[in-house]
Amino acid sequence: MHKLYTFLWVLAGLLLLQPQARATGDEVLAELAKDANIIIRSEETIFTVNSISSGTTTYKVILTILNENGNHRAKLYVGYDKLTKVEYIEGTSYDRFGKKIKSLKNKDIVDMSAVDDGSLFTDNRVKIANLTHTVFPYSVEFSYELSNSNMLVYPGFYPQDEERLSVEKAIYEVRVPLGMQLRYHESNMPQAVKKGATATHDTYIWQVEHLKPVETEPYGPDFVELVPVVRTAPSDFEVEGYKGNMDTWKSYGQWFNQLNQGRDVLPEATKQKLTALTANAKTEEEKVRMIYDYLQGKTRYVSIQLGIGGWQPFEASFVDSKGYGDCKALTNYTQAMLKAVGIASHHALIRAGDDEADIRTAFPSSQFNHVVLAVPLPNDTLWLECTSQSEAAGYSGSFTGGRHALLVTPGGGKLVKTKDYLATDNSQLRHITVRLDEKGSGTASVTTRYKGLQQESRSGIIHNLQPDEQRKWLYRQVQVPSFEISKFAFEQEKSRVPVVKEQLELSLRQCATISGKRMFVTPNLMNKWTHVPDQKEKRLTEVVWEMAFLDVDTVEIELPAGYAVEFLPQEISHTSEFGTYKATVEVEGQRVIYRRSLQMDKVRYSPESYIKLVEFFNNVIKADGQQVVFVKNIP
Repeated sequence: MHKLYTFLWVLAGLLLLQPQARATGDEVLAELAKDANIIIRSEETIFTVNSISSGTTTYKVILTILNENGNHRAKLYVGYDKLTKVEYIEGTSYDRFGKKIKSLKNKDIVDMSAVDDGSLFTDNRVKIANLTHTVFPYSVEFSYELSNSNMLVYPGFYPQDEERLSVEKAIYEVRVPLGMQLRYHESNMPQAVKKGATATHDTYIWQVEHLKPVETEPYGPDFVELVPVVRTAPSDFEVEGYKGNMDTWKSYGQWFNQLNQGRDVLPEATKQKLTALTANAKTEEEKVRMIYDYLQGKTRYVSIQLGIGGWQPFEASFVDSKGYGDCKALTNYTQAMLKAVGIASHHALIRAGDDEADIRTAFPSSQFNHVVLAVPLPNDTLWLECTSQSEAAGYSGSFTGGRHALLVTPGGGKLVKTKDYLATDNSQLRHITVRLDEKGSGTASVTTRYKGLQQESRSGIIHNLQPDEQRKWLYRQVQVPSFEISKFAFEQEKSRVPVVKEQLELSLRQCATISGKRMFVTPNLMNKWTHVPDQKEKRLTEVVWEMAFLDVDTVEIELPAGYAVEFLPQEISHTSEFGTYKATVEVEGQRVIYRRSLQMDKVRYSPESYIKLVEFFNNVIKADGQQVVFVKNIP
C-alpha cells in the first residue's frame, strides 16, 4: 500500500502541469484510492443556454485509472444526432510518472451508429475515443464541446456514476440568459447551488470534493439514491419549431399534444375493416382486445429516431401501409384504430425497463424512454404495450408495471400509476408426483403454473426459442441434482395477468439416498432456497425487496413397497415483515405428501431490519433441507 501512496503523491505533482488539476495531499489521495478503480481528479461541465432553442456543453475531465477494472473509463463515448453537433474531441494519456503516452488524432476517433439493428431509421451516432493502456496506474485527459438544438433535455450532474469510483473535484455550471428560469433538483448534494451572474447570464454552480467510492449493499436502494445528483430542466423550450413549457406535468403533456396533432388519420378502407372486425364485440374491452390482436398480427417494432422524430410519431396512415413503427408510431396507430371504433385512449410516457427506477414525480422533466397506450374502461385502465407481438393485452409486467406514467390527455399531462403486481399476481403453483424405486431413483411428473412476473421468462422462450433450445434452457433451470427431461410442454394463457403452464416428465437418478435398510428423502425436490446475502458489521442503507411473489409446492412421493416412516419432520412456520413460510409433511400409506409455501412482499425497511431478512433466509434454507427417513421392513 505504501507504493500506492507514493505514486499518487508523484501523480499529484504531475497534475499540477495539467489544465484544471491541482495537487492534493497524499493522505487524501490514499483515502480516495482505497477500494477504488478510478479517481476523477478534476471534472468540469459547463452548460450554456443560448436561447430556448439552443445551447452549448463543454466538458473536461482528468482521471486516473488504478487497475484493469477501471480501464473502461479510458474510453470516451460522445453521442450526437441531427440536433446535436460535436465541435471537437481532444484527449491525452500519461503514464504513472507523468510522461505523455499518446495524444488523440482524428483517425483514432471511431464514429459509428449508436443503436442496434432493430432501428431502421435513426440519426443517433456516437464518437468513441480510446486511450486505454496496459500498465497501471495511468491517467487520461479528455475534453469536448457539443452544440445542441434539442432543449427539451438539459444535462445533469452525476459525478459518481458507478461503484468503486472516487472524486477529487467535480464542478457543474449552468449559464442561462439573464431573467430566464432554470429548474433544478438536488439529491445527496453536500452543498447547495451557488448562484451568481455575469453581464449576460445568471450562473448556477454545483461542486463536490473528496467523494470516496460508494458501494451498493445486498437488497439495497438503487445506486442513484446513494450518490450526489443534480437534475436540470428548462421552463420554456423549443425543439425544431415546437415550443413548449415544462413547469408542470400538465404543460409538458400539452407539448406532446402538439406533436401528435393530426397524425391519427386512417384510410377509410381501414376504418371499415376495423368496424367489421369488432361488430360482434359485446363489451368495450372485447373490442380493445380485438384491435390489439389485429395490431400484433399486422405490425412489427422498428425504432425510428430522426430529429423531432425522437418524440413525434409517424402518421397512423404510414404504419397502416408499411406495417412497422417505433413505440410512438405503434401507440399512435393503435389509438387511431380504437378511435375508429369509438373508444378513447391516451398516449402514456413511461420510463421502461426491468431495472429502471421510477421517475422523480415532483420534478416535471424529460425522464421517459418509452410510450405505451392507456385505455380507460368503466372499471379500470387497460394498458397496451404496442411494440410487442406476443404480450397479453393489459399486462404491464416488469417492463412498465409499478411506476408512474404521464398520460397525454386532451387537456395536457397527468401523472398516473401503472399496475403494481402483488404476491398473488406473481405466483408459482407446482404439483409434483414422484415414483421411487428401491435404489432411490425414479420418475417425476411436474405441472407448474407460472403467473405474472414469474411467467415472463417462460413466455420469452416460448416465443423466441426453438424446441431444442427450449429443452437446453430447461436443463439450466430445473434445480434437481441428477435428472433427464423425457418430455416437456408449455401452454400459454393470455390475460391481464398472464399464465404459462409448464409440464415436465423427468427421470431422476438417486433422488433418495439409501444407507443400509434406510432411505433418506428430501421432499422439497425443486424449490429449495439457497442464497443468503453477506452480513456486514453495520448496515448503512435501507432494505429493499423489489418483487412480491408466492410459491406453493405440493410434492407427492410414492415409496417402493416395504418401507415405513422412521422420522417425519414437524410442521415448520416462519413469519417476518418480509414474508411467511410454511412447510408440512404427512404420510398416507406408501405416499409422502409435502406442502410448502413461501410468500414475500414488496417492502422497504430500515437498515436495522437487514439482520431479520438474513435470519428469515437462514430459517427457510434449513427448513427446505429437512429430510424424511424411512426404514425397510425386513421379514
